[in-house]
Amino acid sequence: MKKSIVVLILLFCFTFSTYSQSYTNYNNDTSRSPYKISWKLDAPWVGVGLGLNVLGLKLIQDKDDLSLEELNDLSKDDVPGIDRFLAGNYSENADKVSYYPFYGSFAVPVIMMVADKNMRSNAGQISVMFVESMATTGALFTITAGVVDRARPLAYNSSVPEGERREAGAQRSFFAGHTAATASASFFAAKIYHDFYPDSAAKPYVWTAAALVPAWVAYLRAEAGKHFLTDNIVGYAVGAASGILIPELHKKKDRSIDVAPTMGIDIEGNEYQGLSLQYSF
Repeated sequence: MKKSIVVLILLFCFTFSTYSQSYTNYNNDTSRSPYKISWKLDAPWVGVGLGLNVLGLKLIQDKDDLSLEELNDLSKDDVPGIDRFLAGNYSENADKVSYYPFYGSFAVPVIMMVADKNMRSNAGQISVMFVESMATTGALFTITAGVVDRARPLAYNSSVPEGERREAGAQRSFFAGHTAATASASFFAAKIYHDFYPDSAAKPYVWTAAALVPAWVAYLRAEAGKHFLTDNIVGYAVGAASGILIPELHKKKDRSIDVAPTMGIDIEGNEYQGLSLQYSF
């Protein structure tokens, strides 16, 4: 997950380049975009999000390795029943494979912006929201992983090299960062497609793909011995919520005020004329 922070910073740079190129387009013609960006709110959001990621990484780096005594005290019997079946899992291959859908999910919103004309003309908006989604997910993950000590499933496998079981990185099982980041990116992509094309017949397939990709990552991370079931469930929920809610918060509100002449008869039988004010939302 640390590598994804580098990706996040690159996305941050991409945001400002695409924003500067497309600002005039979506500032003057936003009829094709369902979203609205406000730099008074969004710039601080991005800045605070990235700052919290840096803080979280510092907390992670400051974690201590397990002592030999602490390692020997680990017991599968102490793992909650819902997670116990994964205690001791370890697979280097599953760990390596998990990075393909993990990084691939980051590329999906970018590909959508390049391939779709409507999204391309609003690339600045989408980039800002994408960075916010990833920064929010990353901040929640890094700070939680930095303050919560939970041994990974592989730490319960005595056949795994002792150094790998004791290292500080093996003590941040909660929650699953790869799963969270993948869910954030994939659900973000599905959400913006849904909002740009609300009448599309492809929406069920898009949402299904968005749900399956992070589930696959969660499975691989569990097989690799990196995370327990509950770690993945929480990571999945955090990422999906961020990917969906942040675009939703930026949606334009369909509000309008209509003023029209009106006439009628009041309760006392008197005719009247005037103006009516209607507010729709």
